[in-house]
Amino acid sequence: MRPKMAVEICGIDFKNPVIAASGTYGFGSEHAEYVDLSRIGGIAVKGLTLEPRKGNPPPRIAETPSGMLNSVGLQNPGIDYFIEHQLPRLTEYNTRIIVNINGNTVEEYCRIAEKLQEKPVDMLELNISCPNVRQGGMVFGTDPDTVYDVTRNVKAHAGQPVLVKLTPNVTDIKEIAMAAEEGGGDGISLINTVLGMAIDAKSRRPILANVVGGLSGPAIKPIALRMVWEVSQAVDIPVVGMGGIVTGEDAIEFLLAGATAVGVGTANLISPTACMDIINQIEDYMKENGVEDINELIGSLIV
Repeated sequence: MRPKMAVEICGIDFKNPVIAASGTYGFGSEHAEYVDLSRIGGIAVKGLTLEPRKGNPPPRIAETPSGMLNSVGLQNPGIDYFIEHQLPRLTEYNTRIIVNINGNTVEEYCRIAEKLQEKPVDMLELNISCPNVRQGGMVFGTDPDTVYDVTRNVKAHAGQPVLVKLTPNVTDIKEIAMAAEEGGGDGISLINTVLGMAIDAKSRRPILANVVGGLSGPAIKPIALRMVWEVSQAVDIPVVGMGGIVTGEDAIEFLLAGATAVGVGTANLISPTACMDIINQIEDYMKENGVEDINELIGSLIV
């Protein structure tokens, strides 16, 4: 008998806990020739803004030891283009659809949520790692009051459950997570990338045109695990953990730390079959360790 892999996030059933993380899987259909998208628990699409964005100038990707830096800058075709051209293709597959939304003002976030209210989307992922232009460019996700405010407002305009995606570039991640919960967030996803930089010693110049970028990949996994563990104990809403997950065992560690599901990001840039491989490895782990239901693992870390 195959072990039970299904989990529930914010009242939505997922066939398994593996989600293709936003920013590393495009709009999903790009991977259809490599894998059966219907086997993946969910797909979080590339971050979307109200209007199309060209992103930052190149170079905007840099490989680092055990990871990579990116300063892509949310290049995307805009929410209207996604709804008309990309969403219909994605709905052809039996997987949960999560739309990552971004804005420079609270109003922009709310307008995107309104546009998606009646669309075949299962969940919104509120990316609060964006600069709030109304507050001098301060990142939304670094201030508890701002996190509460943007979450509360988006919830008032959303037709789907809202996952609040947290930036790790804060002093106390628990305080930020609790503000998201108090604002009405249905779940938490974390972590987003860790701010870093790379320098070319020969030219004495930054490798990225934007100077700094977001670090992802295995290098950030210990940070992500710690934050998922802390947040899962601080809030009563589900947590989707991500940050450096490359193998099924990595994913199991996040579940043990308290995550209900996991996001697979940079691993998709290494191998287009990464999500499928991790699903299979999780199932193998469960069989080898006599785990009949994956929910037995969630939050079962022995400390």
